Parts: sequence; structure tokens; C-alpha cells
Amino acid sequence: MTYSAAAEATAIEFVRVSKTFGDRERRHRVLNEVNWAVPKGKTTVIAGGSGQGKSVTLKLILGLLKPDSGQILVDGEDVVKMGQSQLRQLRTKFGVLFQGAALFDSLTVFENIALPLRERTKLKEAEIRAKVMATLATLELAGHEEKYPAQLSGGMKKRVGLARALQLKPEIVLFDEPTTGLDPLMTLEIYSLFQRMQRQLGYTAVIVSHDIPKVFELADRIVLINKGEADVFSEASEIIKSDKPHIRDFAEKTMGI
Repeated sequence: MTYSAAAEATAIEFVRVSKTFGDRERRHRVLNEVNWAVPKGKTTVIAGGSGQGKSVTLKLILGLLKPDSGQILVDGEDVVKMGQSQLRQLRTKFGVLFQGAALFDSLTVFENIALPLRERTKLKEAEIRAKVMATLATLELAGHEEKYPAQLSGGMKKRVGLARALQLKPEIVLFDEPTTGLDPLMTLEIYSLFQRMQRQLGYTAVIVSHDIPKVFELADRIVLINKGEADVFSEASEIIKSDKPHIRDFAEKTMGI
């Protein structure tokens, strides 16, 4: 399926983006002139095998890596051409939930969630406390604010990580392997939470995950990355109908088709 960006508003767009790692003798091309877009206010899932460039894609979006060629547009602005000050401003649009939640072990749950408000705003302490406590209630974390990360379950850490990522009301939230280390039941609970929060707040979500096919239930758009190519689908059922051998192989191995 070929995606047409003209059909709806886009938050992020890759235009003929290429990215290669290694030297001339051992070159590994993870993206080869790929074109795809993330619809605004929706959830896009990026999937593919290990080493295919899923997490690299998130770093490209944030400007942490530069592509070899092509454009990466965020709200129409080309990330590739931005200097450091522009990139810092761009990143205020984003919230990020890292693979391991990336909580600070020496800070309480409250302090972890309050951190972006203290660093990026001029709110008074009473206002910060009100915002954090409201977020704790929304994410079913009330009563855990004085605990430290070591006292939390894997699922609770993910909730705290999401709470922190949402504190500055980002327009776009990036999720990097958000259910790694969770058991199947907790994974479903976390996915349900993600879906509820995205619909409630209306942000654009981009989820990188190997958790196939369960993560596809969240997706409004699916991007499969394989050997430099990117194929775009509106729903999981389209994947199994593809006539490309590598996509059929992917479906057989990960979706039980």
C-alpha cells in the first residue's frame, strides 16, 4: 500500500530518507530512500526485525542522528536542517517513554514526574504539586508518590515513565519498546492505558515495538521496516495480503499466518 500524505494532516513525514552505518567495507543500510508519514492525532506503530532501524528512526525524528540524505519533517519543518537551538525548541513538542522507563533511582515517583516541570517551566511549587498529583490520579498511581523506582513493579515503572512524558502536554509522544520485560497480562494493561491516554489527550503517538501482533491493536498506521525498505499499512489485515516475500515471511513468523 502506498500512503498519501495529502489525505490527512501529518505530524511527521519521511521524504526519501536514507541512513547507513559502518565504513565502506562493512556498510549497513538501515533506511534506503524511505517515504512514510505519521498522521496527526493518531497512533503509528513501527515494527520490524532486530537491527532493522526501528529505534534509529526515533533518533532521526528527534534530531539525535542525521540521515545521509532526505527530509524529516515535523509539522512541516525539516529536522535535518536545524541547528542545536532549533532542535532544543523542536524537542519541546515531544514526550518520550524509553525502553526501561529511564527513571532516576534516587528520586521518588513524585520527583521523577515533577522533574520536567521544574526544569522547563516557571511554575510555583504548589502548581507543580497540583499537576503531578492530578497526573498520578489519572494514571492510577495515587498513593505511590513517595516510593522509589526500586519499590515499583515493571508495570508501575511504565506508568510513572508515561506520567513524566506527559507532564509538558506534548504534541507527539514516542514510545521505544514500551513493554519490554512485562508479562503478557501486564502488557495488555499497559496497552489499554496507552490507548486510553492517547484518545483522552489527542497527542500523536509513535510506538516502536517487537511485540507483534498485540501492538497492532493500537495502530491507526503500521510501518514495517526491513532491509532498508519501509512498507505502510492502515491495519494489520493488510499485511497478510501483501505479495512481497519478506512481508509474507514476517507475517508467518510473527502473526501466525
